[in-house]
Amino acid sequence: MKKIEYNGSIVAGSLLVYESRIIARLMLDNVDDNAWHQAVIIDNVLQKRSPESAKRQAKLIKERLSLVKPECLKLIDKGSSDVLVQALLAASIKHSRLIGDFMLRIVKPQWLVFKKHISSKDWQDYLEMCGQIDPKVNNWKETTRNKLRQVVFRILAEAKYIENTRSLKLQPVSVVPEIKTYLLNNSEDYVLKCMEIIP
Repeated sequence: MKKIEYNGSIVAGSLLVYESRIIARLMLDNVDDNAWHQAVIIDNVLQKRSPESAKRQAKLIKERLSLVKPECLKLIDKGSSDVLVQALLAASIKHSRLIGDFMLRIVKPQWLVFKKHISSKDWQDYLEMCGQIDPKVNNWKETTRNKLRQVVFRILAEAKYIENTRSLKLQPVSVVPEIKTYLLNNSEDYVLKCMEIIP
């Protein structure tokens, strides 16, 4: 069985909806390194304040989107806002077990016991759980832990699993047919299990 590892690379950004659509288009066009550099750094297509910021976010998005098939990239490029957001959530879960396992081990069980909120304490408990699975987590600084919490909660808010990052109130979400079909056709059982939150 593959060893579970948690990485903190998602601190670079949440779902980055606007930016991801642009990166998906570049990837579908199979641009070479020069054209990539031209678009991201010179033309600043992501509209970032600094080349470093553009480079960091483009790298994170590309890492996420390289894990999905071209048909999913097309949904990101041309899909409705619901389809786009859920496709990005699926890619983010595939890229980071930290998000997926939080949905599976913390958010999903809340529905089963009719708890309607998540909390910062849930996040702390969750990281303790992660530390038992992957001891590296125990070495993360407090600032990293807090930043990761902010990013994961923002992702849940962007994907409408919680009302917003202040109330942290859970909302029922159904996986849209296009994304469900894509995940089933590609045997993405873990991702679908994470996203299908309501019993």
